[in-house]
Amino acid sequence: MTNMKAVRIHQYGGPEVLQYEDAPRPQPGAGEVLIRVHATSVNPIDWKIRAGYLKDWMPLGFPAVLGRDVSGVVEEVGPGITGLKPGDAVYGLINGAYAQYTVAKESDVAMKPRSLDHAHAAAIPLAALTAWQALFDKGRLAGRQTVLIHAAAGGVGSFAVQLAKSKGARVVGTASGKNQGLLRELGVDQPIDYEKTRFEEVARDVDAVFDTIGGDTQQRSWKVLKRGGVLLSVAAPPSADEAGRAGVRAEFVMTQPDAAALAQIAGLVDAGIVKPVVQATMRLADVRRAHEASQSGHVRGKLVLAVD
Repeated sequence: MTNMKAVRIHQYGGPEVLQYEDAPRPQPGAGEVLIRVHATSVNPIDWKIRAGYLKDWMPLGFPAVLGRDVSGVVEEVGPGITGLKPGDAVYGLINGAYAQYTVAKESDVAMKPRSLDHAHAAAIPLAALTAWQALFDKGRLAGRQTVLIHAAAGGVGSFAVQLAKSKGARVVGTASGKNQGLLRELGVDQPIDYEKTRFEEVARDVDAVFDTIGGDTQQRSWKVLKRGGVLLSVAAPPSADEAGRAGVRAEFVMTQPDAAALAQIAGLVDAGIVKPVVQATMRLADVRRAHEASQSGHVRGKLVLAVD
């Protein structure tokens, strides 16, 4: 088979530019594997790329297949592959996952959690790696520290809560009123309904703030940090001047593929310590509707796309 179904864009624009169509099936090169995709998921970066907001940083060659998260089965291996073989169920952070087949570097994928189906495994890679790299690699979060997590019911935030709790940290989390129950279920020690309470009025002397929103939320976060703390953001680079005045560190996090971290996350999932939160599973052909929902900014956990 030389063709497959994929979702491609031929220009930047709104959800209408997403085309479910025939496309050439890729072939694995050296150090790559060909994956039969069973599921992918939608992340905010997907529609930001689609709309052209990131074209100066991540320019595309058209037609382009979007999608960063993948869960599937290795179909073929290219030269130099030593750790994976056809038939292995894997998941990872890649480029071009909105398709029936995709290629990935061996270093970007890991064996998927045994306890999950592909739909739930596909909800993990980008969101969980973002939380992992922010809290642990940049934030150096440790037990008995307190972390404030903004949008704690979202895709990244829900993983951040669980990963922080796995280290023994105390978690303060913000979400809308309808998601307060989810925050408690995830293990948040101090849930804050941002619709009723300004977080800076009730959160004090935290060791770390994990900002997934930016703007006014980031600006108001400086005052809740204790001296020597850290503001971690995946939304916008925090101000070094503000950090200096507050006596804290500031880190902007750009998520990178990391098979070793994915393997550790899979272990936490199989141990029942971490679980993905999936709001809905749709078909790949319904990707426009999924992008519209993601762009609304009110997704609870993740939106998954099942691939036929």
